[in-house]
Amino acid sequence: MNCVKCKTKAVIGLPRHNAAFCKPCFNEFVHDQVSRAIKAERMFGRADRILVAVSGGKDSLALWDVLLKLGYHADALYVDLGIPGYSAKSREEVERYADRVAKPCHATLLIHTVQEEEGAGIRELADLINRPTCSACGTIKRYQFNRAAVEQDYDVMATGHNLDDEAARLLGNVLHWQDDYLDKQSPSLPASVEGFAKKVKPLYRLTERELAAYAVLNRIDYIVEECPMAKGSKLLLYKEVLNRLETESPGTKQRFYWGFLEKQAKARPVPTSMAEKDQATLRPCATCGQPTTAETCSYCKMMARAKAGIPR
Repeated sequence: MNCVKCKTKAVIGLPRHNAAFCKPCFNEFVHDQVSRAIKAERMFGRADRILVAVSGGKDSLALWDVLLKLGYHADALYVDLGIPGYSAKSREEVERYADRVAKPCHATLLIHTVQEEEGAGIRELADLINRPTCSACGTIKRYQFNRAAVEQDYDVMATGHNLDDEAARLLGNVLHWQDDYLDKQSPSLPASVEGFAKKVKPLYRLTERELAAYAVLNRIDYIVEECPMAKGSKLLLYKEVLNRLETESPGTKQRFYWGFLEKQAKARPVPTSMAEKDQATLRPCATCGQPTTAETCSYCKMMARAKAGIPR
């Protein structure tokens, strides 16, 4: 199998593109896909300051790597959840990458430690408020990433969601006809009101397999294990279903998600309608000031319940 571009020996085949690439051409392919995503969705420009949400996994570290190699000003934030045997390892991978690649590029790694800032690890917090761990984790991460982006004047926050993630999320939203979530499923969400950072997903044109290959070929160490708190997640089930379909018909995920984006764009200007809706329904949280639909945001409500149960 030879590279479709330079005809040397290929290191990876991409059935959905009916193509194969050597390492240099594959890296060029990945960089091009990210560049096309940034341009198509008008995610950010060369002068913008970008905050990348990193977890220690292949996707977020690959995203940080690509943005730095494309010449963008990209710092990163890691949220240490305090999950025994998992968080320490994922943090180690993030810090290793930051020392080896990011710092020489003058990029900064920010770290938020849940144990120190929220007063307990994520599992303990979830038990205190009687909520699923993934739910508590999502609330904390969304809050802290947005807070860091806004308070430190970043122009945009970037996450490592890939094509598999977005297709699986779309499948779940369609199966349950969650219209509000479908309206907000986009590779680029505007900073609709003061206090909300713009959020983008530059990897939506690339699959998990392609990003894993990019990480391996570029010697980016990452934590391979799934988060132990994600066991039983419906999103993982939807990914398995889509993987079966992809095996039988390469390109299924791409057609499914990109087709949704095309129909969404034709139906209405989603970012504009979302901005109008947010401006009409959101107001500052009475406790922290971040935008919320209620008097107190979900994060502050959660922390109030948790602190009431934490032994002094």
